[in-house]
Amino acid sequence: MTTEPPLREVIARYGLAAKRSLGQHFLLDANLTGRIARAAGPLHGVHVIEIGPGPGGLTRALLGSDAASITAVEVDPRAVEALRDLSTQAGGRLRVIAGDALALDVVSLTPEPRQVVANLPYNIATPLLVRWLRQARAFERLTLMFQQEVADRICATPQTAAYGRLTVLAQWTCQATLLFRIPPAAFVPPPKVHSAVVGLTPHAAQPDSPLFSAMERVTAAAFGQRRKMLRSALKPMGGEVLLRRAGIAADRRAETLSVAEFDRLVRLVSASQPGNESVEPRLA
Repeated sequence: MTTEPPLREVIARYGLAAKRSLGQHFLLDANLTGRIARAAGPLHGVHVIEIGPGPGGLTRALLGSDAASITAVEVDPRAVEALRDLSTQAGGRLRVIAGDALALDVVSLTPEPRQVVANLPYNIATPLLVRWLRQARAFERLTLMFQQEVADRICATPQTAAYGRLTVLAQWTCQATLLFRIPPAAFVPPPKVHSAVVGLTPHAAQPDSPLFSAMERVTAAAFGQRRKMLRSALKPMGGEVLLRRAGIAADRRAETLSVAEFDRLVRLVSASQPGNESVEPRLA
């Protein structure tokens, strides 16, 4: 690759002032984008998917790695134009897709092994993550930047305020690690909150789609009214009878249950559905 122009020059050339409606906060510090790329681990032979690359700061860092290819998905036509200029210098390793990541099946974009490495737009980060957790077996790893609050929820432990539905879904399917935090001043424009990079490595055993859907229902009911005892929160799914079969006291609340206990609950709920009498091996 030839030498790229400074990112601030790219922003000026393409009129890339960050749009709040797109959740854009650009990370221009090459030391930090390089740190995110390295946090993904060895990328030799890996097909990397990046969501919301903006002017391409992290994209440049990924191109500097041993990744086999980078597929950048960007909804902002201004950034798409800037990235396509970068693509012409990338020797065929960078593909730019103009589109909304929420409307795309990113798994279909690349062959295996694949990873997602991204500074996710804040306004779509959680729904994207839940979708990818449903498909976790398709990824070697996910290295993602979130608002600090979301990162804390993903990596929380039981009996803490951050522990909730997203925690259980993430840790049920992946090993989740908060890797490092990034202050607002590192971004252009600075967000009002801190950010953090999370590493998610899928477990070897993964739920099928019906079991994942059952976990979504169970956690939605359990955490929907956090102060309710589980006997009440899970009453539509069997309440005390379900909890007794799972060996869980009926007066406990959702935030006290471990991921393994939620796994027991969801397998009982799933097995009670017609046609689901046999249940796959435990994940937790």
